[in-house]
Amino acid sequence: MHAVRNKAVHNCEKITAVLLKSRTGEFDLQSILFLKLRGLGICDLGCIGECVNLERLDLSGNNITNLASLASLRLLSVLNLSANRITNLEPLHNCENLQNLNVAGNYISSVENLHCLVSLRKLESFRLKDNTYNYTNPVCRNSSYRTVVLEMFPNIKVLDGERVVGRGSELYQLCKDIDDTIKAGSYKNGQLVEHPSCKPWVEDTYWEIKRSNNAIIEEAYKQFNDVLHECRLLNNRASHVISQTERSMSLKKQSKQYAI
Repeated sequence: MHAVRNKAVHNCEKITAVLLKSRTGEFDLQSILFLKLRGLGICDLGCIGECVNLERLDLSGNNITNLASLASLRLLSVLNLSANRITNLEPLHNCENLQNLNVAGNYISSVENLHCLVSLRKLESFRLKDNTYNYTNPVCRNSSYRTVVLEMFPNIKVLDGERVVGRGSELYQLCKDIDDTIKAGSYKNGQLVEHPSCKPWVEDTYWEIKRSNNAIIEEAYKQFNDVLHECRLLNNRASHVISQTERSMSLKKQSKQYAI
């Protein structure tokens, strides 16, 4: 990953007003709300600080090292800086509305480099590592970095793409525990090791859907079941049509063989 970016440094690009206007179609930089500048070889953020009303910004896959120009983007809520060359996040402490921050695939060396972001009270999703693209940071080599980060940012709900609090977090933790158990050696010589004293992971009623007296939720259940039923009908019809088509094509092939 870094080898590709090192090669791209020689084709360094700077963000200019012309570039921003051509990418967004906006004449006034202050009118730009969403901006995607992924993989353009950018190393100089130039005039991006003039887009003061930006809410969502994607600068992933570039060669950015200096974030100073982002300090004026106080309305920014989603920022993707993955796969760059960043070591210092200090300018981001001014982005007080930031809710989602992705800095996976950079050079953040320690948790001390994250202290500047503690003032971001609205930050709910923070990514330092992305296993899908094999992006990481040196700080992630520390086995306790996740615990430290969660203590530093108590409002975080999603860390490295994994839900840590709220709906779905218990299920994720359950799956993670199962994976860890398997990796720890549940199998020996190709056979599953029996543990007679094992207890169920969850209570018997854990997977039951708890119905609500709320009329809105009940209606949502009904609509969902209706859609699910329609999907099943469509699937059956599609299977029937495919079957008929295959049978028809098979008969045509047979008739051609007889003709020969």
